[in-house]
Amino acid sequence: MICILGPTASGKTKYAVRLALETGGEIISADSRQVYRGMDIGTGKDLSEYTVNGVKVPYHLIDIADAGEKYNLFQFQKDFERVYNDIRSRGRLPILCGGTGLYIDAVTRGYSLAEVPENPELRAELEKLSMEELSGRLEGMKKMHNKSDIDSKKRVIRALEIEIYRQDSPVEYVQTAPINTRFIGISVCREERLARIDKRLRERLEGGMIEEVRRLLDSGISPDDLIYYGLEYKFVTLFLMGKLTYEQMERQLAVAIHQFAKRQMTWFRGMERKGVKIEWVENR
Repeated sequence: MICILGPTASGKTKYAVRLALETGGEIISADSRQVYRGMDIGTGKDLSEYTVNGVKVPYHLIDIADAGEKYNLFQFQKDFERVYNDIRSRGRLPILCGGTGLYIDAVTRGYSLAEVPENPELRAELEKLSMEELSGRLEGMKKMHNKSDIDSKKRVIRALEIEIYRQDSPVEYVQTAPINTRFIGISVCREERLARIDKRLRERLEGGMIEEVRRLLDSGISPDDLIYYGLEYKFVTLFLMGKLTYEQMERQLAVAIHQFAKRQMTWFRGMERKGVKIEWVENR
């Protein structure tokens, strides 16, 4: 498999589409928000990019869940395995493309995940403990939900949540084998990346993104559910609720997307530190 990764606004999709046309491949999206139907402009689906000179490149795992749902990593891992095996069975090349590092890591490195509901009360209690206390508590349990990658407080809390839940309830685990993957990273210099983000944001705001969020709210999706999706959906919802002016919304959203892109690059550099070889290609 080939994986095309990179920060937002780097041009990943166009690169992946060109590669798919050259190799007869099919694209599997690794974007945690493009799975939702009706969330098009804010997530930057740009589905027109999958057609070049009248030739359509097949894509998967886009528009597979209703807006308002909370699609998760466990579901993605199961859906990915189904689509990946189907593509391979037809003799085609799977091309994983996206910027959600956790999704990419999970399916290429073979995470072991369990379907366990969130427990807000337990999480609030565990949040009060230090990383050392949390790790010690986890190490005292028989199994860990992801032995290879418990490296942040959030993940340790989730692992504890799973282990505590499974003591009293049957749990379905999904374990996938690591996949031999060639990683290609799309690199853009910081100044160019920020300029692209700002330009794209203005285009989306002028191109119907506010109306898109209003339609989602009018369809019955609660403001809290849209805010949960973050970035565009969070700030535009706050604007429509009267909690931000248009100028505040645009300014704060731009800063948030800049920070998001930086976190994406931090994740990819972390993959490299763990031994993942990424071939970086500069996209001018």
